[in-house]
Amino acid sequence: MNKKRTSLSFAKPLLAALALCAGALLQPIAAQAAPEAAHDLNATDAEAWLDGLMPSALNMAHVPGAVVVLVKDGKPLVQKGYGYADWDKRTPVDAERTLFRPGSVSKLFTWTAVMQLVEQGKLDLDADLNKYIDFKIPAGKGGTALTLRHVMTHTTGFEEVARDLLTYDTAAPDLGGVLKRYIPPYVYEPGTTPGYSNYATSLAGYIVQRVSGQPFDDYVEQHIFKPLGMKDATFRQPLPKALEAQMSRGYKSSDDKPLGFEVISMPPAGSLSATGADMGRFMLAYLQQGKLGDAQILKPETVQLMHTKLTKPLPDLLGIGLGFYQQDVNGHRVVGHGGDTVLFHTDLLLFPDDGVGIYISVNSPGEGGGHGQGKWLRDRLFESFADRYLPDQRPAAKPQVDEATAKQHAQQLAGAYRNTRREDSTFLSLLQMVSPLRVQALDDGRIAIDLAGSRSVFREIKPYYWEEDHGKRRLQAVVDASGKVVHWGLEPYVFAFIFEPVPAMAGTTALVLFCAALVSVLLTVLLWPVAAVLRRRHGIAAKPPKAVSWVRVASVLAVVALGLWGVVVAGLEDLKDTSTSLPAAQIVTLIAFVGGLLAALWHAKTALMQGGKASRLLSLAWLLSFLVLVVLGTYHHMISFNQWY
Repeated sequence: MNKKRTSLSFAKPLLAALALCAGALLQPIAAQAAPEAAHDLNATDAEAWLDGLMPSALNMAHVPGAVVVLVKDGKPLVQKGYGYADWDKRTPVDAERTLFRPGSVSKLFTWTAVMQLVEQGKLDLDADLNKYIDFKIPAGKGGTALTLRHVMTHTTGFEEVARDLLTYDTAAPDLGGVLKRYIPPYVYEPGTTPGYSNYATSLAGYIVQRVSGQPFDDYVEQHIFKPLGMKDATFRQPLPKALEAQMSRGYKSSDDKPLGFEVISMPPAGSLSATGADMGRFMLAYLQQGKLGDAQILKPETVQLMHTKLTKPLPDLLGIGLGFYQQDVNGHRVVGHGGDTVLFHTDLLLFPDDGVGIYISVNSPGEGGGHGQGKWLRDRLFESFADRYLPDQRPAAKPQVDEATAKQHAQQLAGAYRNTRREDSTFLSLLQMVSPLRVQALDDGRIAIDLAGSRSVFREIKPYYWEEDHGKRRLQAVVDASGKVVHWGLEPYVFAFIFEPVPAMAGTTALVLFCAALVSVLLTVLLWPVAAVLRRRHGIAAKPPKAVSWVRVASVLAVVALGLWGVVVAGLEDLKDTSTSLPAAQIVTLIAFVGGLLAALWHAKTALMQGGKASRLLSLAWLLSFLVLVVLGTYHHMISFNQWY
């Protein structure tokens, strides 16, 4: 499975945002932005605009290929491939033939299947979903039973799951077996807090499979693909032989060799392969209230419910309907979904009130890797399209707070935060300590956030509500009676997670203490041979006390443990098997940290009673260092036997 970089993922957090150093890519797009009047959205203008934009943008982003589909008023407007599906063979992308992997856009098909069964009375969105499965999902800590409504609004409260989410060129997974093998623990009570979950979506797909009596792949083919005429779309892994030749290769960038076919271990969450033309047909069906031609895949009232019944984590920000999240732009209502595998990055966005849909998928993150310009291009194309054809006609919002209040609120919000889509019960909780999201209060009352390699600045418009300078995102915070920030959210991610202050055990003080303890251990290792040389040089025959030797041995093991954790992290990044490196790191960490604390206690017992000042200080330094390592290592599950993450 993908180890933290897919939106199948959470990646590493988790955010699809603007890439740093994208100035070169910005120029061809920004030149089109914020027109004085809307351009007429017709095939001639739209194709000319895309033809002028996409080739140079792909080249500068180091992305081999992309597909773009625009639909309007019940029919395709533009369906076009750009660049190459196979860089080495110079095979061009064909919108009607080339398959791309839209990642989590696949979820929209899973939600469609769920709602079809709801219409038939076979599923109840508010029933305990255990009635539909053959294993037990426990209730939340407060006794709340998990429901399909929680699943479709990403409010299950589940901890993130990343292990083995994505592999390359492997056999098709058994969905039921994957779901039963590990049930993630709850971080929050169901229904209370957003936390995007691939596991929960796959649980919904498993329910479709069990209730319908058909394998999930068969169900989607017969009840969605076939009625809509999506003849080149499949959830099957690996691909059927008839479609293999149509699959685009996936690249880390155009400078790299292609990687293999990405196999998603939880298929309903992201295993779709489809052409741009077929995705256009899916958009048209939803824009026409579930109907395309003679096919009616959902009732109009069901489509309306999915698009308008919003769950909103914060009152003035957007939220999520039943599966479709809302991403309004320029005053126009937009619903849809994005998707990221390691290699493919996609958006499907519908303007229901305007009868317009846009789909873009690229076959590489491009320059910059996980937060690369390929993903940035996808995000910017949407905004640039809206600025050109559906510009904002609303007057600019005027701040309702004075400068003094803005400065006060900025100071309240400043600090380190973690997001609610995370892991608390595994070693990846370390991310909260080593890489929190920081909000900075600027001197003029604005706030700044460095997010996914890009810096964004926000200005307060009304109390605890900010809008992005030179951007379209909005941010809102909730504070308690004492003025302390409880949590805050940022569009468009607010449907998937919000941010809350990091706890003390993951805060700056904890990080400083952890780093200081590691420095102490490292110095102990480095100075051990120096001390041995000095003893020989000065003819000191007496050996150091056994307790000192054991502290040094534990320090060496601690350094080895850190090296093993480095191997684990590298394995996560490269999607390698960690079934050996992870338990090795955990075992060595346990021996090193706990053994070092015991040895430090042994040494301190003697040194504090009989040693000189230097010996007493050294014993206290060792004791405190290993105490910090044991406490934080336990809290962040470095000392653990849990093999999941």
